Amino acid sequence: MDFSEFKKQIVKITKMELPGEALHLKMAPIERLLELKQQARDKKTGRKAGVMILFYPSDRDETHLILILRKTYKGVHSAQVGFPGGKVEPEDENIQQTALRETHEEVGVAPDEVLVLKELTEIYIPPSNFFVQPFLGITEQTPKFIPQEDEVEGLIEVPLSHFMDDSVLVTKTLTTSYATDIEVPAYLLNDHVVWGATAMMLSEVRQILQELLREG
Repeated sequence: MDFSEFKKQIVKITKMELPGEALHLKMAPIERLLELKQQARDKKTGRKAGVMILFYPSDRDETHLILILRKTYKGVHSAQVGFPGGKVEPEDENIQQTALRETHEEVGVAPDEVLVLKELTEIYIPPSNFFVQPFLGITEQTPKFIPQEDEVEGLIEVPLSHFMDDSVLVTKTLTTSYATDIEVPAYLLNDHVVWGATAMMLSEVRQILQELLREG
């Protein structure tokens, strides 16, 4: 889909009710997710983070989604695919500003270039004890991406047509921070296995897009 048509449809998201956690759970790699989320909320121990799910026009005006491949490091999200984003810092006025700031830092897209359309359903990530607030946004110009050298190993530019193809839904056997050799639901995007929290957030986005594009 060309970006001008996508933009006409995606702005309708502002009036939509969110599919919510039911879509997250379809791609959840851990069965006790909601229980663990409630425990963390009750204990008030979870940290806060914001991420940006950013759509943009390619140089051919085709709609794309940007993902990042994180660097290998000593941490639970080492070498994983994710969205631009990160933890809330004291200088951030709110969590949306966190997502915009981190998007600028990690991929070089400035906050004033992003139109934030919707706050999506919050997700809890047990291994890192983060409550993550995703936002869906668009930028109308083809970005000149600048990956953050110390955190971003590579950029993954996913065409909308590829993301919406049912063939990208797969099951993979992985070793995670809490289990060895378990089967997890995932997306195979641009030959990258996308699972865990990122896949869960993508599940909600995919459902929203299916509804909007079907209506359009």
